[in-house]
Amino acid sequence: MLLLRPLSQNTADMTLREYVPFYKRNLKVAFPVMITQAGQVLVQLADNIMVGHLGAAQLAGVSFANAIIMIGLVFAIGFAQGVTPVVGQHFGKGDGRAVAVALSNSAALNAIMAVVLTCIMLTVGAFMGRMGQDPEVLGYARQYYFIIVSGFIPMIAFFNVRFFSEGIGNTRNEMWITIGTNILNIFLNWVLIYGKLGAPALGVAGAAWSTLISRILGAIAFLIILFRVEEYRKFVRLTPRHAVHLREMLRQLKLSLPISLQNLLEVTAFSFAAIMVGWMGKYQLAAHQIAQNLSSLSFMIATGIGAAATIRVSHQFGAGRREDAYHAGIAAVHMAVAIMVSFGILFISLHRVIPFIYTEDPAVIPIAGRLIIILALYQVFDAVQLASRSSLLGLKDINIPTVFSGISYYIICLPSAYLLGFTFGLGPDGVWIGLLLGLAVAALLFNVRFRRVCRRYITNSRQASPSHLEE
Repeated sequence: MLLLRPLSQNTADMTLREYVPFYKRNLKVAFPVMITQAGQVLVQLADNIMVGHLGAAQLAGVSFANAIIMIGLVFAIGFAQGVTPVVGQHFGKGDGRAVAVALSNSAALNAIMAVVLTCIMLTVGAFMGRMGQDPEVLGYARQYYFIIVSGFIPMIAFFNVRFFSEGIGNTRNEMWITIGTNILNIFLNWVLIYGKLGAPALGVAGAAWSTLISRILGAIAFLIILFRVEEYRKFVRLTPRHAVHLREMLRQLKLSLPISLQNLLEVTAFSFAAIMVGWMGKYQLAAHQIAQNLSSLSFMIATGIGAAATIRVSHQFGAGRREDAYHAGIAAVHMAVAIMVSFGILFISLHRVIPFIYTEDPAVIPIAGRLIIILALYQVFDAVQLASRSSLLGLKDINIPTVFSGISYYIICLPSAYLLGFTFGLGPDGVWIGLLLGLAVAALLFNVRFRRVCRRYITNSRQASPSHLEE
């Protein structure tokens, strides 16, 4: 199998047993990121559950607002993520001054982006009334939307420090801060939504204020750590005067924008797929949401593996250990396949049972069951493409993978989803098979690209110095 085959006969072949140290190191980095990702999902889940008790219109309003917010959020995360491979490679080299400069330049760039993105999102919010929503739903959506968007600046500050932290290989602090802010968010939801402990009952606005306050405090907590914990503070001290340079910021911009574009291509493609299913009817859309919810749960694990791949590959590459960078990336693919196959077996075994957790509607349950079977294979390719793409990010190889994303999602995925779903009459099953095909192509393209880039770096390194790869 291509995904598991050694790089070349000239590269030291490794058995699965020899990969065990790489699995352990990757997992050590990945686990806190999984918890962090789970925490982000739980924040939205807590808002939906607690707002849902207010009424259907309130829940629909929050859901509609989040659909728009997610576009800006995905862009912001991708933009901030650009600092991770830069810092990771400098850190791997042991160049503390370069790490410090990367931190200051990324902070300046993200500050500018945060202001611009906030203005754009506020402008978009002004046109919410033209998006065909029920007036009552629209009123609640506006309450939630504008409060959340006003908190984009501290939220982006949090992501900036978080991805810097991942760049130096520390994923623990983001985990603990996320756990703390989630607990605070749920508590404030209870207080501000329902008017507990003498506070006014703010309803939907209370959910928004709870999320905003927890995000601001999370950003403050990370900034305190940045300036007071020696592991981070040493880089702040190493920052030279006038460290913010336009040229360096432009280099960072060239890295960050394609990452954001990749994220947007993927998210918008899946949004269009949901719209297609919605054309088929409410039962099909409900089944789609059940399968998508399961996918988001397993994707948390894939996100952790992907983050670990970026960190480990960038560190090894920066230290000049090209083969170890390759093995760290392949180890991430191995882990992705093993974990997602396990989840897939579980989903197939329980595909008749899981839908009952969400609904008892006899029209929804059989559709959801079939989609869960497709999901079992879909998520394997999804995890492999994320692990491979994240490994390429660790090498700062961004532009070609962005083109691959466009091909996978807009030339393969969406046309296949439409043809199979409507032209061939497979309904939501066809749409999900189209998603699967797009992810399979993405997994293949990203994995082959990672292998080829590594082969080139390893060959060049050996030609320059036969002993260069020795630890």
